[in-house]
Amino acid sequence: MEWARIFLDVLLVLSGLVLMLLILMHKGRGGGLSDMFGGGMSSSLGGSSVAERNLNRITVATAVVWITSVVGIGILV
Repeated sequence: MEWARIFLDVLLVLSGLVLMLLILMHKGRGGGLSDMFGGGMSSSLGGSSVAERNLNRITVATAVVWITSVVGIGILV
């Protein structure tokens, strides 16, 4: 069972890092952290809605992997 715990720990860290990057890639709704990094200036250059939908789907899938890892570690412990 030790290999399962190590696998879930690695999966948790990797999915957490990817989730942070994906969340920061989302278009800002005005104000906040996205404007600090120049998100407000590129709003006129906005991408297509298909790209936003795909980004949302990937973010949700990564969040499900992260939550599943947390629950799996909780069950093993």
